[in-house]
Amino acid sequence: MQELTHYINGTHVKGQSGRFADVYNPATGEVQAKVPLANAEEMAFAVDIAADAQPGWAATNPQRRARVLMKFVDLLNRDMDKLAEALSREHGKTLPDAAGDVQRGLEVVEYCIGAPQMLKGEFTDSAGPGIDMYSMRQALGVTAGITPFNFPAMIPMWMFAPAIACGNAFILKPSERDPSVPLMLAELMEEAGLPKGILQVVNGDKEAVDAILHHPTIQSVGFVGSTPIAEYIYGTGCANGKRVQCFGGAKNHMIVMPDADLDQAADALIGAGYGAAGERCMAISVAVPVGDATADALIEKLVPRIEKLKVGPYTAGDDVDYGPVVTAAAKEKILGLVQAGVDQGAELVVDGRDFSLQGYEDGFFVGPHLFDKVTPDMDIYTQEIFGPVLSTVRAQNYEEALKLAMDHEYGNGTAIFTRDGDTARDFANRINIGMVGINVPIPVPLAYHTFGGWKKSAFGDLNQHGPDAFKFYTRTKTITSRWPSGIREGGEFNFKPMD
Repeated sequence: MQELTHYINGTHVKGQSGRFADVYNPATGEVQAKVPLANAEEMAFAVDIAADAQPGWAATNPQRRARVLMKFVDLLNRDMDKLAEALSREHGKTLPDAAGDVQRGLEVVEYCIGAPQMLKGEFTDSAGPGIDMYSMRQALGVTAGITPFNFPAMIPMWMFAPAIACGNAFILKPSERDPSVPLMLAELMEEAGLPKGILQVVNGDKEAVDAILHHPTIQSVGFVGSTPIAEYIYGTGCANGKRVQCFGGAKNHMIVMPDADLDQAADALIGAGYGAAGERCMAISVAVPVGDATADALIEKLVPRIEKLKVGPYTAGDDVDYGPVVTAAAKEKILGLVQAGVDQGAELVVDGRDFSLQGYEDGFFVGPHLFDKVTPDMDIYTQEIFGPVLSTVRAQNYEEALKLAMDHEYGNGTAIFTRDGDTARDFANRINIGMVGINVPIPVPLAYHTFGGWKKSAFGDLNQHGPDAFKFYTRTKTITSRWPSGIREGGEFNFKPMD
């Protein structure tokens, strides 16, 4: 069995703690590798190396730092198929979906190539007699990121690309469920010319996370995962004086108005609800048709589409719609919530509980499910399922539909499907959710805008990627400079206003 490593100071390093986690092939249920789980001493070793390497990297011209990212983009394109296959093997995504995971990370790297422009400061000449004022954006130092299993390529790049472009060193603690791609990304960054010690991968569990949160040298922490853990990391990191941004759970609603193109809406719900087996923080898990006639017509269009979904391993070809979920525990949780929906009175229109794939009976496959007549008090509505389960909550009018999304504790993403511009504009203005789609089911912003939810979906005042990333990974320093013309005698003891 393969034994994975950490990646520290440009070298693959075996774990020293004696603790390991199993890495599964989700399609077969077999353990294919084991990954070391770092202790606090191993994390501190990586931090010390990062702290030694970072000043030299920060002193490197921003344009030269950007050239490393340019080369990294070339290498990502060169190894796209290799990265996608490794990602699919450990996560279970289809190959096209895995390649999309890499691509959306690559796009953020491309944006970060513009770091010289983003890092420019401000200047005011003659702020007073002989006085100039200017600001500069400077790197934080050693930064860290804790990333989830569902996007093992994209989210690490969302974090380390801007951090490194700004002149920081970065320590990545990826998910222990699919750690191979993060290790490959670190290798590619050094092949692109990144100095050793600037990007390091330290695998681990809660012990490694706590080591990050309590290490005084680490200046900032980024996190994506569940809301309870996001709250813990945000509270602990802030209490230890770190800059922290955390992104948590989601329950994304898609409102379908009576005037919507229902074929377009149904196709959107199929992709957004069941793609990647529903293991996306921006997945649509709640459809909200307005009016019973709209609901009945939407359900009628959804059922045959769902029944035609092809579920299988990534090796079965590019026409597979989605693969297994990541672990047996994830499968068990999803099916438990499905049963809770049945027990609490929801109508299970498409029942995937008996799904089994010949030859892959031990894999973590979950059949597609569709619920109708779900109410806001049910567990399948209040909880994030993170599986191929779509719940339909009927609303009698637009205001009721809007209130459903606004009242939910999560506020990551939402969408509305309508032909009416006035309704769409009102929805965009009033909804208390961070990312909004109008006839777009998964409104993930492009790299030059920022990604971030509201309410219990996000903690911290800055979003991921886009301009916010350069604010998060730098500090602003303001200098007031005076160069007197001629020699002046005596000191000034009063605080005088500028003339």
